[in-house]
Order: sequence, then structure tokens, then C-alpha cells
Amino acid sequence: MPMLPAFDFIPALPEISLLTAACAVLVIDLFVPDSRREISYWLTQLGLLVTAWLSLYPGHERAIQLVAFGYRVDLFHAAPMRTFGNMFVADALADFLTFLTCMSVVLTLAYSRTYLTDRGLFRGETFVLTMFALLGMLVMISANSFLTLYLGLELQSLSLYAMVALRRDSSTAVEASMKYFVLGALASGLLLYGMSMLYGATGSLDLGRVGAAIAAPGANKIILIFGLVFVVSAIAFKLGAVPYHMWLPDVYDGAPTAITLFIGTATKLAAFAFMMRLLVGSLSSLAFDWQGMLVVLSLLSMIVGNVIAIAQTNVKRMLAYSTIANMGFMLMGFLTASVNGYSAAMFYTVTYVLTTLVGFGMVLLLSRRGFEADQLDDFKGLNQRSPWYAFMMLLTMFSLAGVPPTVGFYAKFSVIEAAVDIGMVWLAVVAVIASLVGAYYYVRIVKLMYFDDPVDTAPIAARLDTRVLLSINGLALLLVGIFPQQLMGMCVVALTLSY
Repeated sequence: MPMLPAFDFIPALPEISLLTAACAVLVIDLFVPDSRREISYWLTQLGLLVTAWLSLYPGHERAIQLVAFGYRVDLFHAAPMRTFGNMFVADALADFLTFLTCMSVVLTLAYSRTYLTDRGLFRGETFVLTMFALLGMLVMISANSFLTLYLGLELQSLSLYAMVALRRDSSTAVEASMKYFVLGALASGLLLYGMSMLYGATGSLDLGRVGAAIAAPGANKIILIFGLVFVVSAIAFKLGAVPYHMWLPDVYDGAPTAITLFIGTATKLAAFAFMMRLLVGSLSSLAFDWQGMLVVLSLLSMIVGNVIAIAQTNVKRMLAYSTIANMGFMLMGFLTASVNGYSAAMFYTVTYVLTTLVGFGMVLLLSRRGFEADQLDDFKGLNQRSPWYAFMMLLTMFSLAGVPPTVGFYAKFSVIEAAVDIGMVWLAVVAVIASLVGAYYYVRIVKLMYFDDPVDTAPIAARLDTRVLLSINGLALLLVGIFPQQLMGMCVVALTLSY
């Protein structure tokens, strides 16, 4: 496998670019008056776009060509490139997820621009914390060692704790941040303890060497299983899977909606990469053991998330429990311990992020100065106020419910098919029933939009860029649902080249 010199910086260009942009915004914002904060915003967006471009421009002869919508483009590293003492890897999975994560943050900031301005949060610390949280995610995505995995996770987590509490005058936000911090510290402790046990049993922090040591005869299985339990528990916390979900509804509800959108999208892509690096990259020999744990997490998440969401009247809390249920579906893809199952889980994660961007984007769109559109009643009569935005929200709810021809249907079908392929028909049946239960609270919002009279009659004002991006994002749910092969093909290629 190709090896690079210990300090070759080429594979880490996206991360270096993002760090440079974050430092530049941090310094430049000190000299920008409050009336010119858009300078910091546009510099942030520029930094994110450059980072995304660098992730898809390997600049190396080992890039492969991929045909997408009739065009042949250079994408992905055909072979992994390692650097920094083998602790960092640039491979197809890292390329693809880095690009998607950066673009999800670009859309998050675009949708949040008016919301942040109206609440006094359109300032440098918001942008800098966003970029540092993203940097932590990118480090996790490209990690090839327990050390870099943990450093990336902590950089992301510490930035998110601060972002949730950005509204210092809001007791709800501060309370949510404290809960997130305390429970997040507990999860980090579990992860660190589990990694220390794996290190003690294998004598290495390198993911590949850990995997080789576990597969070798004579490995201490008892210590490895104990370490695996702690690691899977930490992963379940980061995903918000039951029974480690306690923080998620409170944080979603308490944080400013713009921050909730950030937590609900980009972090899910990073969490998927975290699972791939740990469970598949180093612990694949223990697949039989972690599959049993994931079955329980998946089953509980689908049932608890969908059932409790029915009782919610707050849209943000409803979408929080929806996230819990959807992470349960995503975990089903890992049960096959094969590239087909992993690609189904990856496709599900990507399409879930695409859908959540529209859902929370609509909440941000309907909110205004002094008013949070976070109650179900706020969506009453939306079709009378704006048929187009009502249609965007309808696509979102149908996609989350798994109604064809939206992308959510194919995503759910792919992970359920993965469960059937390994003989877990009973789990597939439970997943279908859970989807039917979840359809109730998704369709309820559609009913409120199209069949109830509006409670709020204020005009819906939005910037042109927000309207255009939100419309493209919403229509993508339909387009990718009709033509899912391209995105699924990219997921398969990325995982095949990496594992």
C-alpha cells in the first residue's frame, strides 16, 4: 500500500486550508465593525468552498475517474495516502465525506444568515467555532489512529458545547449546553477507556495494526470485548441512539435553531466516518460481537424514537426523536459487515443529512426577529401563505417517512434489504412497522399545512440566495429519489476503494 514521507502535507491540504481560513477569520473579524460582519461571513464561506474543492482535487496520479450524469470527472484517491506517522489517511471515503460535510456547512450558514442576524449571533465567534467544529469532523473522517480519532472528536465536541450556549441570555440554551457538556464528557471518558483497553490488548494505536493484532491467534478476547463495549457505547452517544439519547432532544430544543441545524447534519456524516474507521477499519475481526450490540441499539432507537415523536408539539423536539429513529435505521446497514451494507448505511446518512437541511431550513425560514417557528401550529395553513414552501416541506416529510418517489424511500429500502440479506427478516419487519408509526407524525405536518387555516399570517421574507438554495435542496430530494444510482454508486466506489 502506498506510503508517503512522515511529514508530507499534501493529503491534509483540506484540513490545512480550513485551519488557515479559521485563523484568518478569527484575526480579521477583530477589525471588522458590526455593520460589516458580512465580510467575516463571506470569508468563512470562501474557506469552506476552497476546502470542499481541495477534497475533490487529489492532485495526485492515483486519482480515479468516475462517470456522473454523463460527465467523466476525477474523484477520490484510488489508493489510500498516509502521512503524519501513519496517523492520517487520505482515501476515497475521506474525500467524499469531507466534500459532503463542507457543503452541508455551507448550506447551513446560508440558511441561517437572517436568523443569526436577527438574534445578534451573526458575528465572528459563530463562524470561527463552526470552522473549528468542522475541522474536528474532518480530522475524524481522515483519522488512522486512536489518537487522531479522539483529538478530532474532542475538537468537534468542545466547539459544539460553546455553540449551543452562544445565546448567553437564554437560560434554556445554557442549560442545554451544560447537559450536552456533562453527558458528552461521560461519553468521551467511555471512549477513552475503551481505546485504552484495546491499546493494552494490542500494543498499538494505529487502526490497521490494531486490526491485525486482533485477527492474530492468541489475542486476549476478554479485554477486547470489554473495550469494544465502551467504544460502541461512545459511538451510540454521538449518534444519539437509544439508550444514549437523553441529551439529543434537550440540545435540539435549547440550542438556537441555526446551531441545531449544524448539529443535526454535519455531525452525522462525521459520526458515520467514526464508525467506519473504528468498527470496520480496526475492529472488523470482532464483527460478530459488535453486530449483536448494534442490533439492540437499532431496534430500540427505531421503536423509542418513533413512538415518543408522536407526542411532541415542538417541531425541533419532534425532529430530534426523528433523528434517533433514523439513526436506528442507519445502523441496520452495518449488520451485514459487508461493503453493500456499509454503502447502504452511508447512502442513508447522506440522504438523511440532505433531508434534514431542508426541514430545519424551513424552520429557519419561517422564524423571524422575536419569533421562533418551532411549534406544529406555526405550520398551519402554510400552503395558503406559500404553496412552494409548503411543497418543499411536504417533500421533506415524505422523504423522512420513506414515501416514494422521494429519496427517503430508497434509503429505507436499501438498509431494510441489507437486513433481509443476512436473514434478519424479523428486524426488517420491525423497521417497516416503525416506519408506519413514524409516518403518522410526518403526515400530521402535511395535514396542518394543507388542510388547516394559518395561525401566523405574517409574510414570509427570505434572501434570494436562501430561496434558491432551499428550493434546489428540496427538489434534490425528489431527483435523487428518482435517480438514486449515481449517489449510491459513489458510496459503493468510496467504500470499495477504502476497505
